[in-house]
Amino acid sequence: MMRPGIILLREGTDTSQGKAQLVSNINACQAVADAVRTTLGPRGMDKLIFDGRQVTISNDGATIMKLLEIAHPAAKTLVDISMSQDAEVGDGTTSVVLLAGEILKQLKGFVEEGVHPQIIMRNIRSAGKLAVQKVQELSIPFDTSTPEGSEMLLKCCSTALNSKLIASHQDLFSPMIVDAVKSLHEAGSLDDLDSLIAIKRIPGGDVRQSFLVKGGVAFKKTFSYAGFEQMTKKFTNPKVLLLNVELELKSEKENAEVRIEDPEQYQSIVDAEWQVIYDKLDACVKCGANIVLSKLPIGDLATQYFADRGLFCAGRVDNGDLKRVAKATGGTVQTSTNDLFDGVLGTCGGFEEKRVGDERFNVFADCPAKLTSTIVLRGGSEQFIAESERSIHDALMVVKRALKSKAVVAGGGAVEMEVSRFLREHALTIEGKGQLIVSAFAKALEIVPRQLCDNAGFDSTDILSSLRRKHTHEADGKWYGVDIANGGICDTFSSGVWEPSDNKCNSYAASTEAACVILSIDETVINPRSQDPGAATGMPPGAGGMPGGGKPLSNMMGSAMDSVNAQKGGSRSGNLGHGVSYMKGRGGG
Repeated sequence: MMRPGIILLREGTDTSQGKAQLVSNINACQAVADAVRTTLGPRGMDKLIFDGRQVTISNDGATIMKLLEIAHPAAKTLVDISMSQDAEVGDGTTSVVLLAGEILKQLKGFVEEGVHPQIIMRNIRSAGKLAVQKVQELSIPFDTSTPEGSEMLLKCCSTALNSKLIASHQDLFSPMIVDAVKSLHEAGSLDDLDSLIAIKRIPGGDVRQSFLVKGGVAFKKTFSYAGFEQMTKKFTNPKVLLLNVELELKSEKENAEVRIEDPEQYQSIVDAEWQVIYDKLDACVKCGANIVLSKLPIGDLATQYFADRGLFCAGRVDNGDLKRVAKATGGTVQTSTNDLFDGVLGTCGGFEEKRVGDERFNVFADCPAKLTSTIVLRGGSEQFIAESERSIHDALMVVKRALKSKAVVAGGGAVEMEVSRFLREHALTIEGKGQLIVSAFAKALEIVPRQLCDNAGFDSTDILSSLRRKHTHEADGKWYGVDIANGGICDTFSSGVWEPSDNKCNSYAASTEAACVILSIDETVINPRSQDPGAATGMPPGAGGMPGGGKPLSNMMGSAMDSVNAQKGGSRSGNLGHGVSYMKGRGGG
């Protein structure tokens, strides 16, 4: 007697399991790594991505991975580790994807030969842990308070900018970035870097016209009403009032009926509306403020009122800019104009409305709390400025991470070669399959110097042979990496190619974890998108509350009550006939 088959999954569901699907997932991850492979290093190429709306030109790994919109479920793991590297360190987003892809590529042979994934995962986890420990041993600590420490920060920042579009302008941007981050570090607010350091873009002009407003805030002039040109545009030691209040006369939103017996009563109602706005404006002036900023609109009446009294005002200020001004000036954002006093007002050394290119900027300089900074970027095209902004964000994060870890290692593939040598020697002490797996992990680390050579047009085989010989046979060879400028190899630490040690530690840990995640998947199930609109709720179409389909129960009950009431001459329950609608408003008989 034949037993009927048991169907567990919906028709059309795609399932794949076993060795074949594991190899398929590894191939998908390699394809993702190949997409960003050529962007690595100072000689890396850019990618142009068009998403149907805008064009993005970038060689930032995290930006490219985000814009690619990868559909393969397993390959999305590489997108996640790229995003985490960007959030945690800021730089190294391409190398972490390359490393994960290369580790999987080196391990694919073991999978195909039938080695159990758990054995592979156990050994690469231990190899990843040893790699992180080795980087921490190799790292060189420094003191940020000394001139040598400041030089270290500048070198780390320049290394981060080396592979970016603005690499030729390091001398301009590196001191800007280090100054901005150090001011936060001294105040103990490094964790708030994203909210306290703003980057503003102004198309036009030359990139060398970019500038830093240190210890201050700059934001673009907001929408303004008539009377704005008559305002005072420059103050010394002004008092700043920050509001989250609407200073605008508006008509009532609701329709209402007011019955009056005398025309003078109508005038008193109009006067009361005006008195409310004037009371608010008087309170702002009496508190002694010279500058009034509000998150909500400041209307034409208020603009003219402040202009007549020598004040400056700006409404519709962006929330982030208002918070930065509050932090910098020591002011407090007020939600009411009642009971304003000196304690809620901020101050700064000077305020001026400057013209930068075609835009006007409100600049608060020499603020008492040296926390906030604003970097104003100039450039020829929108794409160039957007990529410059991403580059500066990466460099800010690298300097932040260097200040936190207070330790650096040499870049240019030197660390990878040294860790690879260490793991190869360690593998010789392991018995069984683990020896081959750890050796494969060590070989995967060589992808970074190999790809740096390929992207620069050098012969990677010759250079890697030289690097292996240097690291293995010479005691002073641990900092030797790829010489991008001249070809061949050089001591990258002496050349000033430095990276925070946290960058490498996070990169190795994330890529190892991603490889383990991919190897731990033994079955992939892809459910088809349903064509049945009721499938999502598990109900047949049209069964909105009724067991056999048809109208929902509440509608049916309403219709039945309407019919009974109509027969008795009563009113209906509220279901109006065709062409009839409710009247809006109050009052009336």
